[in-house]
Parts: sequence; C-alpha cells; structure tokens
Amino acid sequence: MTIKEAIIKSLEDLDKPANSIEICDHILSKQYYEFAGKTPASTISAQLGDFIRNRDTRVKRIKQTNGTYSYYLTKNEQNIGIDILSGDTEIQNTKPIKISKSKTYEERDLHKLLSTYLKNMDTYSKTIFHEQSNGKDSNQIWTHPDMVGIKFLNLQTKASQNFLKSINRVDTFKLSSYELKREINSDSELKKAFFQAVSNSSWANYGYLVAFEFSDSLNEEMARLNQSFGIGVIELNANPYQSKVLYPSMYRDLDFKTIDKLCKMNKEFEKFIEQTEKLMTASEKYVSGVEKELNEFCDSYFENDTDIENYCKEKHILLNDD
Repeated sequence: MTIKEAIIKSLEDLDKPANSIEICDHILSKQYYEFAGKTPASTISAQLGDFIRNRDTRVKRIKQTNGTYSYYLTKNEQNIGIDILSGDTEIQNTKPIKISKSKTYEERDLHKLLSTYLKNMDTYSKTIFHEQSNGKDSNQIWTHPDMVGIKFLNLQTKASQNFLKSINRVDTFKLSSYELKREINSDSELKKAFFQAVSNSSWANYGYLVAFEFSDSLNEEMARLNQSFGIGVIELNANPYQSKVLYPSMYRDLDFKTIDKLCKMNKEFEKFIEQTEKLMTASEKYVSGVEKELNEFCDSYFENDTDIENYCKEKHILLNDD
C-alpha cells in the first residue's frame, strides 16, 4: 500500500470519524504501511491535510470542540449519522491536475476515470457504445449518452425502505446521463457539446456534460446554458477523486418513451435497465447477489491510487508533477 491507500483502508476499517493519531495507530497495528521517519503521526496528519486541500472526494473532516479535526470516508456518512457530521467540512482551492499537451489519449480512455469518480458517489455507471446499436443512421450518435448511471436511495432501515417502495418505486433511484469530451476550449465547442448532452439526456433524471479540461473563458457561458437547460457540468480530473461538479444538473422526470426507444436501439442500454429493475424488485435474500451482478455488468473502476497513476501513465494522461 501507499501511505494514502493505508489511510483510506484504515478509515474504512474504523467506520467512524478519527483523528490523525487514531488513524496512525490503526495503520501501525495492522502493518498497512512502514514509516521511514520517527514521527508517523505527523506524516499522517500532513497526508490527511493533502486529501482536504486537493479536494479528494473520498475524505471529509469535521472540527472538534478542542480545535482539532477528525476525518472520515464520504461513503460512510449515512452509517456514521448526520448528527455527528455537523462540523467543519470546508475544503480549500488547489491547483488542478493538468493533462499532457504533447501526447495523445482517446476520449474513451477517460471513461474509467469517470466511472471511478461516480462509484465513489455510490453511482453505478455503464458505457453505451453507439456503434453497437441497430441501424446505420449517423444521427443516432445524438440519441445515445456516452455513459449512463444509476444511484439508489440508501435508506438505513427496512421499514423505511418498504414504506417508500409501497408509495412510489420511482423515488427509490435516480438515473443520470453523461456526455464525455476530452477538452472544450471555445464557445462553439461548448455549445455543440452542450446541446449534444441536452439531446442525449432527455430521458434521464439528471444530465451532465463532462470534460477533462474547460477553458476558463467559458465559465460565464456554461453558467448561462446550465441555467437555461438544466444540464450539469463536471470537470474530470486525472485523479478521479478530485473531479468536481462545476454546475449541478436540474432534476427532471423520466421519459419512458425515450427509454423504450434506447432499449430497442441498444442491447447494452436495455440490459442496464433490466439489471436495474432486477435489483429494485429483488427480495431481501437475493439483493446482495443481484447487486453483485449489476456491479460486474457495469464499467470497471480503480480500486487504489497506484492503479490510477499507472493507468494515467500508460494512456499519457499526466499528473501535476509528471
């Protein structure tokens, strides 16, 4: 493990807010990492600060009454309890990770980075290959999203889960659509990509335009288009946990006619909808198995930082210091 992987693993084991000393003690007791220096707790404290400064979405912090901070995994928020998480979770701005301009990579090389970011947000995602659809009409490319995602409402008690399902099953999940681009540098590129996202996401609860890099000059126009059409904007990062939502997507009701059209056109999309329905309707004893089946069907994602770094080097998507 790297030191950051050891911190993530320890926070996952502890499953509660913990300070740098508690995290350090856990790492030492489990032998997750071998420290070279004589002050491992200080090293852990510095690394935890990096998580916050770098906007790493995996880790959050809360301020204690004595002025110190405790840290926890974002995915454990609901398990920990909202009353505990009422402290300071403010994060600071940082220099974004940039790509290499001298080497090339494919747009679809970014899909695994996006799927990793979405998985950390408890969203299952799947790439939809438009070239696998029925028919040869080139206009179909404006019908297909690049990726689709689904996030289930995570209620903690069986009583509340059954109660919600008995009222309206649609409220137990949200479907999202993602249009992914390498970079957007001009007003014309932004408008073309944005309206492609509008067209491709008309069926979903939420629609997003995702790009690895946006020109700073486009912020005002992105804000206007977001306000007018409701499409959200995500800036993808080479470290997917540092990706961020620049503008949120506005909620819309599902368009079942378009969903039906996409199911007829594309078998992968149809199977994604089928897997979603299976998980929603599975009886309690089969839920874990069906959830595993959905996870295996969806796009793969990175399990640790080392794999992310190796992948980015292989695809020529470079980090800050490379």
